[in-house]
Amino acid sequence: MGRALTSLVALLGATLLFPSQGSAGKGRRAEADVPIPDPASHVNLFIGTTSTGHAFPGVTLPHGMVKVGMDTDSPDNHAGYDANPSFSATGFSQLHDDGTGGSVPLSLWKIWPFASCGDDNRFEVCPCDINSRKVLRKTLADGSPDDAAEPGYFASNLSTDIRVELTATRRAALHRYTFPSSATIPRIVVDITNDGQQSNSLPIVHIDSDTGRVTGGATFAASFGPGVYRAYTCVDFKGDGFDLGKPSEYGTYLGNSPIRGLVDGIQEYTGYRSELGALLGFNQNGNGETKIYVRVGVSFISTVQACSNAEAEIPSFDFDGTRSAARNTWNELLGRVQVETDGVDDDTVELFYSSLYRTHISPADYSGENPLWDSDEPYYDSFYCNWDTFRTLYPLMSLHDPENFARIVRGMINIQQHEGWLPECRGATAQQWIQGGSDGDPILGEFFVKFADQAASLGVSADALYKALLADAEDQPPNWDLQGRQANAWKQYGYIPQDIIEAGGANTKQVSRALEYAFGDFAVSQVAKAMNNSADGDKYAKRAGNFVNVWNPNMTVTGSESIFQGMVQPRFVNGSFGFTDPSHCSPNDNSGDNCFLFNTNFDGFYESSPIVYSQFVPQDTAKLIELQGGVDKFVSRLDFIFDQNYFDSTDEPSQQIPFMYHYANKPGHSTQRSRQVLAQHFSTGTDGLPGNDDSGAMASYVAFFLAGLYPVPATKQYLLSSPFFPQISFFNPAFNSTTTIIAHNFAGNPSDGTGGTVFVQNVTIDGQPAKSNCFLDWDVFQRGGTVELTLTGDIEVTCGNGTDALPPSLSTGGFD
Repeated sequence: MGRALTSLVALLGATLLFPSQGSAGKGRRAEADVPIPDPASHVNLFIGTTSTGHAFPGVTLPHGMVKVGMDTDSPDNHAGYDANPSFSATGFSQLHDDGTGGSVPLSLWKIWPFASCGDDNRFEVCPCDINSRKVLRKTLADGSPDDAAEPGYFASNLSTDIRVELTATRRAALHRYTFPSSATIPRIVVDITNDGQQSNSLPIVHIDSDTGRVTGGATFAASFGPGVYRAYTCVDFKGDGFDLGKPSEYGTYLGNSPIRGLVDGIQEYTGYRSELGALLGFNQNGNGETKIYVRVGVSFISTVQACSNAEAEIPSFDFDGTRSAARNTWNELLGRVQVETDGVDDDTVELFYSSLYRTHISPADYSGENPLWDSDEPYYDSFYCNWDTFRTLYPLMSLHDPENFARIVRGMINIQQHEGWLPECRGATAQQWIQGGSDGDPILGEFFVKFADQAASLGVSADALYKALLADAEDQPPNWDLQGRQANAWKQYGYIPQDIIEAGGANTKQVSRALEYAFGDFAVSQVAKAMNNSADGDKYAKRAGNFVNVWNPNMTVTGSESIFQGMVQPRFVNGSFGFTDPSHCSPNDNSGDNCFLFNTNFDGFYESSPIVYSQFVPQDTAKLIELQGGVDKFVSRLDFIFDQNYFDSTDEPSQQIPFMYHYANKPGHSTQRSRQVLAQHFSTGTDGLPGNDDSGAMASYVAFFLAGLYPVPATKQYLLSSPFFPQISFFNPAFNSTTTIIAHNFAGNPSDGTGGTVFVQNVTIDGQPAKSNCFLDWDVFQRGGTVELTLTGDIEVTCGNGTDALPPSLSTGGFD
């Protein structure tokens, strides 16, 4: 969009330190040896900010609670913003989520500036309601909106000649509004009631007429579930370079009617009209530009705590210092993953670091802001939802951010201790609808399998973690639409019969839930084995094989019978199978059938087709190959999925499919398919995401493909391909180690993803031949070291010699 910003390295004076390769406890290298000392300069926050990407381009810290940004009147304003300049700005609110579907979440506490009001510039005629006040943004020569963003900073120029700048800390935001000289009474709205759904109830607002401080709160509806939540704000004002003084005018407003001098919302008939807030006017700066800071604290506890958060985190209204600190924080985190850029186009580097950045927006650290119970443990929210993120987001965190991962796990365990089951989908402290199985299980499994020896030092109790897993695996909740599993039927039948109706949840998604329950049990088995509990390890590994119970060996695809031998299908109590069309919920499905959460979805699958779900058995792909009639038919089935448009780039169940050729000893085909997926569906454009970013699920997926890796969650294996860079390294602070992957014969990346010198012919680790060309074990990332890949143009490379060269599966003795 022509909005790249100048690097702020000189301004920030950032110094990044990284350990040398394999250097646990050895000397450290200085910034000069780091290929990219300022990775924030390669982050494009506008990727996926039009259409259905719903990416958040505003300001936040890694996993910060506050996500301050522009709101627009776009129908796709789930993250507030839309890069299409035809949509007007409606406010600058403090809380958002990234890449979600459902209804619009959060978007609370909008701030809005007025340069003037009406022909005679009177307080009483200021158009305070959201539809009356909105204005367009200015546009650049290329037609894009005059907006700018980088980690720690967002700016926009409105058509009213007001410039808006934003930065943030974890629980507070700082705005800076520059008013035109014509703004003789610069005015600012504090909108209390307009969340993304306009769902408020029980609003309160108060203005301190001496200081201008505005406090307020309201109750809002959850965006993807049946609950509600209450939130609070505290807003202060200060002149930039001049004494702002007391507000020259003030009052609360209801709808479009500001009333001068009213200081409390209780003075309004709040049940009569829905929009409530405060309007304040200030004096101009008599000696130059009028710039006004607006500091906004937020809390889910009280207005008092909202004020305390703001005062503690932004005590002096230091905009540049806050901005610099935020960028430094991002640079330290992003800089743990380094890439060499020789022979790599700028867009690829930008796509990689932008994707890595969005991996760290959600879930959000609400520690100290949990109104539901008191605890010293971390509290995280915006799990939106585990179904989206368990596959790639947390395995990427494992590689470079174990501390935040550990805090998230501690928070999940603490939720289980107070609510009975692990969180699945959660927003603004409210439980939300579960999309699939109990997918918190592979998240906890991912952490413990990789960090069992470090868990205690990272603050994670192994016993508490395992108890939380067992609660999901064994105990049926009152409502499995919101937490846990339909555990009783799962344990009794080994699948979820389509003709069982229980009072505890919707009779839907039986097949896709069964597949995910099986993978969840696999995660439990891996944790049990890591804890030397062999009995439970065997028990849950056996239950992980229950995916075969929904496999109908007689199911095929009309016209492709030679390829398809069996498929997952609904099953009844008596053991017979139902029928769901193989194309149901696929990109080829024109029936209009329901593929989502509702009770009218009778077909057993969620958001994807039987053809795609028949490939989801990460724990035992070898058994899946057997069920599908052998290697050749397995490969033909994978080819069919791509060639006949069943692969769905917008949806998570398809994510692992490009890498599944590895299990058929054809890793070159995985490499080509994964590169074609990126070339066809992802870019650095505002339309660069094919669908919702899904709280970083798509971002982490893209980052893995660009790194030449794909994870098998809750295991010690990463499937291996070629990176899009001649070298990539991961620093892991839990081990104080750096692992570097070097691609010899690197010759660039074909623009369409097809062909090229990109196929892995040989792998060595610290100079010794690796056991496989198809995967890396976790120990190379623990101890640090150098992985060297020899690349070739021959797509028919293999995993190497011997059965150990293939990625592990349960049925072939893997994962013991």
